[in-house]
Amino acid sequence: MSKIKSKNIIFIHGAFVSRVCWDEWVPYFESKGYKVTVPSWPHKEDPPSVLRSRQPDPDIANLRMQDLIDHYTEVVNGLDEKPIAIGHSFGGLITQILLNRDLVDAGVAIHSVMPQGVFPHEFSFFKATWGPLGYLTSVKDSFLFTLDQWKYAFANGQTEEEAKRTYDLLVVPESKHISRDALTSVAKVDFKKKHNPLLMIAGSEDHIMPADLNHSNFKKYEENGSVKEYIEFAGNNHSVLGLPNWKEVADHALNWIEQHRA
Repeated sequence: MSKIKSKNIIFIHGAFVSRVCWDEWVPYFESKGYKVTVPSWPHKEDPPSVLRSRQPDPDIANLRMQDLIDHYTEVVNGLDEKPIAIGHSFGGLITQILLNRDLVDAGVAIHSVMPQGVFPHEFSFFKATWGPLGYLTSVKDSFLFTLDQWKYAFANGQTEEEAKRTYDLLVVPESKHISRDALTSVAKVDFKKKHNPLLMIAGSEDHIMPADLNHSNFKKYEENGSVKEYIEFAGNNHSVLGLPNWKEVADHALNWIEQHRA
């Protein structure tokens, strides 16, 4: 079984939000001796408030999942060693793809979007993703969560004040192609293939990526000697990276990495 060697971390953010979602995680991992890289998705380098002011944004609207995979492949190949990928939501799916292609030393997928072949059945998933998929709207226009949509998909269980604060801090326009491409072969993972260590983290209160869906994703990976682990944190919604217990989640990832270090 493979062991983790890298001291490099690449944080991969998800759809609908900016890379600032990792702002508390970066210095915490750096304080533990890791070298951290936090790239933005293409066309999302500007602050969230600026990106929202450009809604609808044609450059973001044209972004495809393959563009995203190519972008992160180029980033990891440009580092001085294979990094440990830690991805949230859509970033968790990108993490699984990079791991499956042996481009990263290990993967931590937090509240991950599922690869092709993992079928959702939870009502909350369909309610939360109907807007982003935008089947009754033009793909030429980028999608932007309303505050009410954000409250249901990401911030359920939080106060109105906290939901508004995180909306203003994080939310950016998104490509409808991205959500739709995740249902196609572009999002395929070979679940039979041996892989470097994989940790999957879920939250019991997540509406958009429910824990049952994350567990179904985890169970798809065959028992082939590869290191894999699944854990569910009670009470966590999809905004896990900024919840009061974020450090507990981060520590579990850190401890798991060190547990499987060469």
